[in-house]
Parts: sequence; structure tokens; C-alpha cells
Amino acid sequence: MSVLDNFQDWKEFLANRVNQAENTGMSEDSMRSIAFQIGDYLSDKVDPKNDQERLLKDLWNSGSEEEQKAMAGIMIKYVKNQVH
Repeated sequence: MSVLDNFQDWKEFLANRVNQAENTGMSEDSMRSIAFQIGDYLSDKVDPKNDQERLLKDLWNSGSEEEQKAMAGIMIKYVKNQVH
């Protein structure tokens, strides 16, 4: 089973990776850049497995690059707030 099969699992996976990045001293800008690259890859290569992923893909594809970068940053904040 993939972390992409369940949205809760995806959020937990992403939150863990953000926590690891913070613990290694990665900057917020670097995390946002990586999140943008991952978002772009997922939108292009991965078929959404649930309604939440479909919404994220549709929002991603509707936005400009600047808006996508903002969305990547918001996703990081979102999962950080879920853990704390």
C-alpha cells in the first residue's frame, strides 16, 4: 500500500519528512522548493487516488507557477500544524 492511497497517510508522511528536514537544518525556502518540485511531479505523473488528491491536483493545475509555489508552502504549513 502506498502513502498516496490514503490522504491521512499522505499528510503523516509529508509531516514526517518536513520534521526531518527541519531537524537537519533545512531552510524554509529549500523545503518550499522541494515541495514545489514534488507537487509538480505528482500533478504530472500520479493519478489521484481519492477526492482530496483530485482537488489538490485540480487546484495545482489551475494555478500559475507563483501560485503553485505558494500552495507548496501552504501544504508545508498545513502538515506542520497537523502535527503540533
